[in-house]
Amino acid sequence: MFEAYLDRLGVRPTEPSVADLFALHRAHVERVPYENIEIYRGQPPGIDPAESLGWMTRGRGGYCYQLNGAFATLLTQLGYAVTWHVGGVHTAPEPVGATGNHLALTVSGLPSPECPDGVWFVDAGLGDALYEPLPVRPGIYRQGPFEYALEPSKVVEGGWHFAHAADASFAGMDFGPVADGVQTFAANHAYLSTSPESGFTRVLTIQRRDAEGVDILRGCQVIRHAAGGKSVREVSGQAEWLAEVARFGIRLDAINPNTLWAKVLADHEAWLASQTSEVP
Repeated sequence: MFEAYLDRLGVRPTEPSVADLFALHRAHVERVPYENIEIYRGQPPGIDPAESLGWMTRGRGGYCYQLNGAFATLLTQLGYAVTWHVGGVHTAPEPVGATGNHLALTVSGLPSPECPDGVWFVDAGLGDALYEPLPVRPGIYRQGPFEYALEPSKVVEGGWHFAHAADASFAGMDFGPVADGVQTFAANHAYLSTSPESGFTRVLTIQRRDAEGVDILRGCQVIRHAAGGKSVREVSGQAEWLAEVARFGIRLDAINPNTLWAKVLADHEAWLASQTSEVP
């Protein structure tokens, strides 16, 4: 299974090193998309790392618990010292603390000139955020067109706060407490993957990062966020929409594309109607 996972990433690392960690991270966010298709369909997969690993090898992605759970397991298998952390993503300006709505990772034991302590913030499950690991030390960091910040958390004792780039999908994320395995996130996963109040159950989204920006499919909208800002267009029909899904490297095996497209289109049209009704 690990060999198939590495085949998908297209990376063949040797012993743990900063260079290989960066190569693995870049490959993961480029080739394994952040996506919630099964949650949106009402058939959410679990978050056990073994299940997530299998999912990644079959042309699919996932959200933070699945992506980072699988990635952490792979890194551990390769000899990296990985720590799971309880995180809390916030969309409003103010942090919410380590609520558990996110699984964050750090990798230790890899010092470099820019990271003397050897501890790196690693996250393949933040969608439109990190392209490469960040040193766990205060600073402003630029990756492609985006500028991030990492600083001690104001709400999590001994923790850290990641500030996302401007005009991104969320404002930031606090992390710090060490997670006691995947069971730490079971209740949050149950809510996020099944509650009608969860954004994951209401809108299909696929996101994939690259060196120059991020591509997003949100409902029927195709979004490119890069140095020149954001471009947004709507797909013209089912064939174009399915082509966009395939462009992210996702295989829709055993999924009826007609049924999935019909749901996406209906939800998109309902959203458009709600926007129109709010105009005075």
